[in-house]
Amino acid sequence: MNFITLAFDAILYTPMLNILIWLYGLIGNFGVAIIILTLLIKVVLHPLNKKSIESQKAMAEIQPKMQEIQNKYKDNKEKQATELVNLYKQEKFNPFAGIILLFLQIPILIALFYVVSNGMDLSKIGSMLYPFVQLPQAIYPYLVNLNGFELLDLSKPNIYLAVITAAAQFWQIKTATPPAPVKTTKSNDNVADISNMMQKQMVFFVPLLTFIVLFRLPAALGLYWVVSTIISVFEQKQLLNKKK
Repeated sequence: MNFITLAFDAILYTPMLNILIWLYGLIGNFGVAIIILTLLIKVVLHPLNKKSIESQKAMAEIQPKMQEIQNKYKDNKEKQATELVNLYKQEKFNPFAGIILLFLQIPILIALFYVVSNGMDLSKIGSMLYPFVQLPQAIYPYLVNLNGFELLDLSKPNIYLAVITAAAQFWQIKTATPPAPVKTTKSNDNVADISNMMQKQMVFFVPLLTFIVLFRLPAALGLYWVVSTIISVFEQKQLLNKKK
């Protein structure tokens, strides 16, 4: 095992597996255990998510100034880059803050995938549990499991949950996307058009990609994703209203 694998197991995979099994033993419902695990992950990621939302807001606010610089120095890329950096420093804006959370979600999703995949096989996880986490006799991977009534097997792909998750992703992006900048001069047209086109493409591309990914993966990932997305939307609205 290399250092990256060891760090991945120690920081993400093993703790998430133990928390999920502990919650399942406490609650007796796999779907609810995943929802609570999602809430715990969102609490841990809240500082980064807050930075990301503030970065989106700042991006919308300084966009007119960025366009002015891009148009003013369109024939001098080096000067344009320098002025943009100075603008970022002046406005205390980090253009990479919004990307950090996105990249952090990737290893979390990978870890959750292995947690769900291996968590169903009790013979694989026995040696990975902490001393205070008891190994259950069996795990029933359903969102609802009452008196023999079983609904939504979270260990298998589910097209309906994939569609719901993609719709939630669409809602989040539409909520987070700032209004299109107003064109004030002809020199702004090309920059504004490219920006608007990229925003429109992201609104549809990301939900479509979400559906394609989740269509073949265990529904537990979709459940985590849709709950996380809904929380992010309300978190975003609360933070932006608080900032106003």
